[in-house]
Amino acid sequence: MAFVAVVVIGGTNFVAVRFSNRELPPFWGASIRFFAAAAVLAAFAIVRRFDFPRGPALTGAVAYGLLGFGAAYAFGYWGLQRVSAGLAAVTLALTPLITFGLAVAQGQEPFRWRPLAGAAVALAGITVMFRGSVSDAIPVLSLLALVATGGLSAEASIVVKRFPRSHPVTMNVVGMLTGAVVLLILSLITREPHPLPSQASTWVALAYLVVLGSSTIFVLFLYVLQHWSASSVAYQFVLFPLVALTLSSVLERASFPPTLLAGMAFVLAGVYAGAVSQVPFVRTPHRLGTEPCLNCAE
Repeated sequence: MAFVAVVVIGGTNFVAVRFSNRELPPFWGASIRFFAAAAVLAAFAIVRRFDFPRGPALTGAVAYGLLGFGAAYAFGYWGLQRVSAGLAAVTLALTPLITFGLAVAQGQEPFRWRPLAGAAVALAGITVMFRGSVSDAIPVLSLLALVATGGLSAEASIVVKRFPRSHPVTMNVVGMLTGAVVLLILSLITREPHPLPSQASTWVALAYLVVLGSSTIFVLFLYVLQHWSASSVAYQFVLFPLVALTLSSVLERASFPPTLLAGMAFVLAGVYAGAVSQVPFVRTPHRLGTEPCLNCAE
């Protein structure tokens, strides 16, 4: 249920970010989003008296913020300025493959054929859905920036599991603050203007991104990451476009073409084969910081 919530909120974020970017520069808008979300989570953590990360756990939270919020969103926002949404979706659909490869290379997960095949099927489905926009000419650097976004997000989920467990709320407070500082520095370096929203639609979009699109989604993301492998959680990236397309079609009252429906079927089949069917439903799941090192001697 938490994974489904992450997918629904994350897919809706595409629409909210589009409204936010109409008025706010990308790095500036992203930094406002994460500063505000960190403040919301910090207030909640103080009221509930949650423990904040310390020692190695604090190091892990900072690393999570640098990779998952600072670097990943910096490359993502920059790449999306010149790449179509369709091609961006295809590129980010590589994230499960990247995550699986990095997790195997770093000894966190064993090599298995089913996740690899599931990711390939899901990627094929995304390609079918967006084959029209994939043929468009695109700048290579922007495409590489989106690949970097997927790789950094993948590495963030892997790195988190190497450190002692922290509460998902307080870990996101540290991570979001770290990422927001990085994005603000980038905004200053690139000399972006720093206006506050003046349109009602921008305020609504920003409020959604803060409350649901950041504060809620990333807490749920870390909760799922506590119970699933990093490569399984990465399948959110191939499901986000399905939610975004469905929402756009409802808002615009457009019908689904046959190729889109066929692509969705491939994506769902790939996600089930590579992620859902691989989840071990046990009473004591793996916790953050307790993943076995498969390459280490006992």
